[in-house]
Amino acid sequence: MINTEKSRTERVKKQKRKRWLQIVIIALGVLLFASGGYAYYLYSSVESAAKKMYTPLKKEKSDLRDEKVSVDKKQPVSILIMGVDERENDRGRSDSMVLLNVNPRNNSILMMSIPRDSRTEIVGKGKEDKINHAYAFGGVEMTINTVEKFLNIPIDYYVEINMEGFAQIVDTLGGVDVTNKFSFNYEGYSFPKGDLHLNGVKALKYSRMRYDDPRGDFGRAERQRQVLKAVIQKAATPAVLTKLGEILDSLGNNVKTNLTFEEMQTMSTTYRQAAQNIKQEEIKGRGTKINGVYYYIVPQEERNRLNTLIKQQLELK
Repeated sequence: MINTEKSRTERVKKQKRKRWLQIVIIALGVLLFASGGYAYYLYSSVESAAKKMYTPLKKEKSDLRDEKVSVDKKQPVSILIMGVDERENDRGRSDSMVLLNVNPRNNSILMMSIPRDSRTEIVGKGKEDKINHAYAFGGVEMTINTVEKFLNIPIDYYVEINMEGFAQIVDTLGGVDVTNKFSFNYEGYSFPKGDLHLNGVKALKYSRMRYDDPRGDFGRAERQRQVLKAVIQKAATPAVLTKLGEILDSLGNNVKTNLTFEEMQTMSTTYRQAAQNIKQEEIKGRGTKINGVYYYIVPQEERNRLNTLIKQQLELK
């Protein structure tokens, strides 16, 4: 059973470091799944923002790929999205990580949250630790290498988001619709059971609550994926197009990705339909303490299961 009992001081400290996944959600939905008919508008209005976001990796392709994937050929791709809180003199941690495996050939997305406490080898550090510590040790590059080792699958693209301006962007999108499984209160807001329409502030609170969830971090991750699915699908509708420039402009200083502007454009047309068929998968394991530190242990059998699912989705041998 996952132990969710931590001191109040530690809770407050961690909450200040985390603004969660929603900026990632919006960025990914807008960058990849906006209507392709808006290509000219993208070029004329947000090309500079996209170029500002572009931050290539040292390696052009994953070591687990024989050749670099091509979105022009409609090849399935994997995308690691990371929500981080970069503060002054502190790189921060990737406390929210979601892996999307997008297949435009069967128009589907396989999505899974990676538990931040998962114990695994930190590639380049020579030791086992919590997977979210990879970002603190070596940034995006070390995080990608570690996730690749953890699941033995290639990571083709990443989207890294510094959590700023969340509420404004969600409000620009017109809010998000979710179905809440149980009633709860969090930081002055009430979330009744059932269908909810959340503005930016409420969406942030909805996804942050953890300790009153009977499933702990897994319940929170499920709510994050729920919001992710809703926003990606909303970003694929014509209603968001008139706000696309405004949204991307606000993301310019907070998003980094190795997706080029041209790749974003191509994916906005050829990968957009996949947003309507999102399958969610949970990484199963057990919580334990090692030398007084909590870890989430994912057995090799589970990693093998996930590896098979992802390779099928990416059409890898």
